[in-house]
Formats: sequence, C-alpha cells, structure tokens
Amino acid sequence: TQTNTAESNIPATDRSGEIRGLQKFSDLSRDHQIGTLSYPQNPPVGGIHNPAWQNCGIYNQPVANENAVHSLEHGAVWITYRPDLAAAEVEKLQALIRGHDHALLSPYPNLPAPIVISAWGLQVQVQVAEDPRLPLFIQKYENGPQTPEPGAVCNGGVGTPIQ
Repeated sequence: TQTNTAESNIPATDRSGEIRGLQKFSDLSRDHQIGTLSYPQNPPVGGIHNPAWQNCGIYNQPVANENAVHSLEHGAVWITYRPDLAAAEVEKLQALIRGHDHALLSPYPNLPAPIVISAWGLQVQVQVAEDPRLPLFIQKYENGPQTPEPGAVCNGGVGTPIQ
C-alpha cells in the first residue's frame, strides 16, 4: 500500500484502469454461521458470515464483522475508519455515502490504514477522506460485478444507523 499525505493528487487508477492499491481476495465462503468468527483480512471482505445482514447506513460505533460481511454479499461497500480519525474526515466520509442504499460507514479499531474501503473480495486502504479512489470504488463496486447476491436488500436486517 502506498502511503502519501498528498494522495488526492495521485491518479486514482493505474495504467490498466484498475483502482490503485486494489487488493483482491477469492474463494470466499458464502456459508452462514452464528457466533463470532475469525477473518484473514482486517476488516473482512467476505467469507462465512451471520445469517442476518447489517442494515446499510452510517454508524458511529463499530458493527459486527459477521453482519457487515453479509451486507457485502448483498452488494454493499463498507467504509471503515480508525476511531481517532479527525471529525472533519469522518464528516467527509459521511457525505460520500449519503444517498447510497448499499453502503456502510463505521469506525473500526486497529485498522491497517486510517480508512479502508471494502466490497465482497475487494479492498483499498487510504490515508485521507479526499482520496479520489473512494468515490471511484463506490461507483464501481456498490452493487458491482463482484456482488454474489445482486438485487439483495441492505435493509430489514440488524442495526440502527444514525442516518
């Protein structure tokens, strides 16, 4: 992962048109299981998950991995950020996902970068909310071609977003 405080000035894609820094994970189980599960990615991008999905929206407290992974299966993108991220940065992230019906935003302790955006099998780590890869990722992967259950809802599950 490239770290640069001026990331918003770096092209969002590489020469092939791929989002810069995109990590891909395959062969993810879609099985359901109750209880706390372990995941190889931080935050997880897929795998065995809870039968109930996390309602999409903005959260000011961490959400359970197991429910969020189910939302990813339904086509959600999940933006996670370190709990100590500056309030102005959090507000920019909130503005970024407002109006999206398949997007989650939540704090997440011990992230490998200040902000991490995930979709089923896909993840990008960024340093700042202004990074142009964030809106590009949402545009490309919210209900994108990687979605295992296209057309599935991201409401009627668990959790009450603050907005």
